[in-house]
Amino acid sequence: MANRLGSEAEERAKSHSLIYGRHPVREAATYDPAGVVAIWVDQALRRDPKLERLFNKLKKQGVTFYRVKRRELDEMVGGANHQGVVLSYRGAAVRGEAELNDLLDSARDPLLLVLDRVQDPHNLGACLRSAAAAGAAGVVAPRDHAASLSPAVHKVAAGAVQSVPFFQVTNLARALANMQQAGLVTIGAAGDGAQTLYSLELRGAIALVMGGESEGLRRLTRKNCDYVAAIPMPGSIESLNVAVAAGVVLFEAVRQRSNC
Repeated sequence: MANRLGSEAEERAKSHSLIYGRHPVREAATYDPAGVVAIWVDQALRRDPKLERLFNKLKKQGVTFYRVKRRELDEMVGGANHQGVVLSYRGAAVRGEAELNDLLDSARDPLLLVLDRVQDPHNLGACLRSAAAAGAAGVVAPRDHAASLSPAVHKVAAGAVQSVPFFQVTNLARALANMQQAGLVTIGAAGDGAQTLYSLELRGAIALVMGGESEGLRRLTRKNCDYVAAIPMPGSIESLNVAVAAGVVLFEAVRQRSNC
């Protein structure tokens, strides 16, 4: 291993996504090893046999390793908790409207998760992880005023970024209208929904639409939903975090689609 960052390594770090933390690094390198560009490891880090085995495989693929001082890793990730490991990753690029339209044309009964201005990267990462676990065909979000695939998203998603497509569109209302034209039923989630989640049919081609942290479903987004449903909450809390709500909605769809 090289023992310093070096100018070439610094340029790699700037031009690709950074993933940090032992579990996220392990997940990214396992699910998409071809996307790994370089790895930086704290030179004082205690050897982790699982990581070392993975690193040895990556070395054979030509991935460059750097053993550096912890403060250099701190600088790379802005002081975040990297656990002594940082990975430069060039895969899982954000996809656009053209790719989304291709999916709508080709996929059979897709399940999509649509996020209306979810701005917290931790919420986006958790939503991506739930969508991947639920077998969703993709996650769709607006390009503006919303979180994108930052290192924090990679860390929370813990491998999901590599396994579920993430689409960003310039006009979410138009994207929802295109989904409807392609035969998808669009279902928004809101506390004042006219139906309950469990009363709706979630089989077939479905887009599940979640509102952002501050506004919930915006007016035009809501207008382009065929149904707006509420998650029944008999307790004293009136609303759920968007990532939690997305998990509830996605796995009700999984339950219905698997005939459980």
